[in-house]
Amino acid sequence: MKRVISIIICISLIVLTVVFLNKITNRLAYYFKGTPNVKLEAKNQYAKEKDYKYVQITNNFTPYNYQELINVFYTILDSGYERYTFYCPDEYQDCLKDVEYISSPKNTESLTTISNFVHPYNNFQSLKVKYDTAGEVTVEVTHLYNKDEIVKVSNKVDAIWKEIIKDDMKDLDIIYAFHDYVINHTSYDEEFDEKKDDNKYDSARAIGPLFEGKAICSGYTDIMAILLNKLGIDNYKVASNTHVWNVFYYDGKWWHIDLTWDDPVTKDGSNKLEHTFFKIDTETLENFKIDNHSFNKSIYLELK
Repeated sequence: MKRVISIIICISLIVLTVVFLNKITNRLAYYFKGTPNVKLEAKNQYAKEKDYKYVQITNNFTPYNYQELINVFYTILDSGYERYTFYCPDEYQDCLKDVEYISSPKNTESLTTISNFVHPYNNFQSLKVKYDTAGEVTVEVTHLYNKDEIVKVSNKVDAIWKEIIKDDMKDLDIIYAFHDYVINHTSYDEEFDEKKDDNKYDSARAIGPLFEGKAICSGYTDIMAILLNKLGIDNYKVASNTHVWNVFYYDGKWWHIDLTWDDPVTKDGSNKLEHTFFKIDTETLENFKIDNHSFNKSIYLELK
């Protein structure tokens, strides 16, 4: 009887070893100062794979300093991963401390800033980061748009495209036409409360301006970013403490475009379409001296 029990225990240990072989190997590699094997997964179709001065795409998921660490987080988000595990090396002594800082609920600015450089479809609604003293870090991403919503938004953008775009239009003409279409079919949602989960309209995402005629700044910027990515034009979002808008690279230069401020709230409630903030440079933007447009140039370095 004892022999049978021993055989069962041995078989169980073998099965567990096979099942968890990769994790066991990585842990042993860590303890013996080796580098764990990190599997590079396929990126989704919305990965921009663009390098910026603040963050860059990386193929090295073993960070050795803070810049390399935020590059890892940026690459995870840009790639559209839902779950990814990487490892902090022993040489980077503050790695877990920096992971904790970046992912802390009290410090939402770090991850939000990084996400401004990715496609809206790969942006996160929530993000959980788990780590242990052995240096293993697992990032779990719940995306801002689910698969059905992506199909819904993309189909609507295609329908608008067929309605307003002519064959002889250049890229800038297309951006101009979409700018006007969104503003003419949307009004700013003055009742939206970011602290509430039961707002009447989905104004903070592209759903609001496309299907409900309501938006706040993040809804305006999402739909414009989706269009710019469809055109293959490099772009990202710029955020101040109170506002967010788009910038895009065109004709060798970075330009600002702010649909929110081109769709002003009027005293009499009438609709108004402006082009004051359509394709303007940083100097022009700053000359307006609007606090909402005061942004951190140490982050959005292309806009200096």
